[in-house]
Amino acid sequence: MTYDMWIIVTGSLVGITCAMVGCFLVLRKMAMLADAISHTVLLGIVGGFLVSQSLDGPSLLIGAVVVGLLTALLVQVLSGKGVQADAAIGVVFTSLFAIGVILLSVFAGNIHLDVDHALMGEITFIPWDTVVWNGMELGPKAVWLLSFVFLVNLLIIFLLYKEFKISTFDPALAAAIGIPVLFIHYLQMGMLSITTVASFDSVGAILVVAMLIVPASAAYLLTDKLLAMLIISAGIGVFSAISGYYMATLLNVSISGAMATSTGIVFGLAFFFSPKHGLLAKKRAQQKLSMNGRG
Repeated sequence: MTYDMWIIVTGSLVGITCAMVGCFLVLRKMAMLADAISHTVLLGIVGGFLVSQSLDGPSLLIGAVVVGLLTALLVQVLSGKGVQADAAIGVVFTSLFAIGVILLSVFAGNIHLDVDHALMGEITFIPWDTVVWNGMELGPKAVWLLSFVFLVNLLIIFLLYKEFKISTFDPALAAAIGIPVLFIHYLQMGMLSITTVASFDSVGAILVVAMLIVPASAAYLLTDKLLAMLIISAGIGVFSAISGYYMATLLNVSISGAMATSTGIVFGLAFFFSPKHGLLAKKRAQQKLSMNGRG
């Protein structure tokens, strides 16, 4: 596979994996928690490195999951004590992220991990960091890691689709029929955490947030069915990765930034031209009601 194709495949895997998780976050009105966790997992990454003294292996994923769950738990605790949800997210987000930055600067300043890298990523280096087995190059490590996380997320959603759907749209009903709503919540936070850290090295936190929120938000405007929303958001993620790469090549700009911009363009089109929920469709419906009222 060519150098360009590896970058496109990596971006597409990020788009698909993030979009799948993002749909449930958008539907549950927890999109900003995704932004918080995508930054606070830096603390988990640094913690995993300090424990294992290695950037390889499962320690970074484990650390990210622990801190992601801790973020969700602290936000829920503060919200339960009367702090407004957005304020709770802001307090936890800034505090844990700041601790991660301090630890990174003090204890891990001489390794291939820094705040700029974590925020912006560097997808152009991905094709050169490969998995080698018996002298054979099997492709970039990022592609293998993202593929693994994608399959794990897909399997969880497939096995617990009914539980996810009911607890997303009607948590009270889910609790009444015995679905462990709190477990589902923290399971989704764990999925969000491993998805974020798997994408960190490739594209950085900025594009991760864009891929988590924007494709799902655009798909939300285009359909009223959960399964269709999952498929459409994944398609938007892939399209944004591909179009963003060629936009970046043409304009000689940041690849991650161009991919994030592509998601915004797609959302803008959906916002204006969605057949049912778009701005133009709503205006036409209002004009029709106005005419019928006059008649």
